[in-house]
Amino acid sequence: MNERRTHFRPPRRQHGAALLTAMIIVTLVVTLASSMVWQQWRAVQVEQAERARTQAAWILSGALDFARLILKEDLKSGRPTALTEPWATPLAEARLSTFLAADGSSNADDGPEAFLSGSISDAQARYNLSNLVTADGKIDAEELATLERLSLAVGLDTAVAQRIANGMRDATNPGSDPNANAPLLPQSVAQLSWLGIDAATVAMLETVVVVLPAAMPVNINTASREVLVGAIKGLDLATAERILQVRQRAPFKTAQAFAEQFPTLPALTPTRHAFKSSYFEVRGKLRLADRVLVERSLVHRLANGEIQVLRRDRVASLEEVAS
Repeated sequence: MNERRTHFRPPRRQHGAALLTAMIIVTLVVTLASSMVWQQWRAVQVEQAERARTQAAWILSGALDFARLILKEDLKSGRPTALTEPWATPLAEARLSTFLAADGSSNADDGPEAFLSGSISDAQARYNLSNLVTADGKIDAEELATLERLSLAVGLDTAVAQRIANGMRDATNPGSDPNANAPLLPQSVAQLSWLGIDAATVAMLETVVVVLPAAMPVNINTASREVLVGAIKGLDLATAERILQVRQRAPFKTAQAFAEQFPTLPALTPTRHAFKSSYFEVRGKLRLADRVLVERSLVHRLANGEIQVLRRDRVASLEEVAS
């Protein structure tokens, strides 16, 4: 009797299930691998961004230290604070490796594609809003008149000056009226919006006013025409232009020297007018590829030459690189 050999063949359904399982496994492996690659790429990007941020911070800090050195040396000269002094010359944009080459560094060619620029401006060239409130918490009438003249000179209504004065008073003395909601005391011109000043008005005031920690006079040698009109009662724009021309040739050293040049103007007072400054604003700009970092610092120059940094504001923005 012949025996028939039979072979077991798995059903076709089992072949399909095995194929589907293999496809699922391959899909999971690919997904996990892609996720790992993306995470690694993301980690590299974060590390690069953090390294660039740290490098930019060090570069801008170095620029600030350099500005502090310039201001300290300027104090030793004993000359008036004027726009003819070396500190007032801005640093044009220059490639960072240029400074390394000048220092004799052998790695100058390997330096980052970074461009640095900066400037120092006299903060007392603008009217100080902290002058508006007296030590006993009241609005100084003469200072308010100064701000009103300045407002008219830049094309603003005098009501703006009154609103700022009221806001500075209320913010300085929050407990004077327990039923009122006292605003926060502005630390910069941009924060005048806390006092109800609209953005367009703030933009117009940024070039002519400043907020300093203490009452400080306006520097006659560095103030603009509009600020001079506000600071000196009875002064018009034409005479203010003459003051700018005279001080360009020879900065004023004393109130008497100013009176000899302009005898018809009211006498200057040391509490409201000065010829040397103690507060400056340092601006540093670093350009890395298409990223621009701008840092503004308010510094206080003490009588002993020490330079204190009171505030540092950093702005990061993306700009299209000029061709």
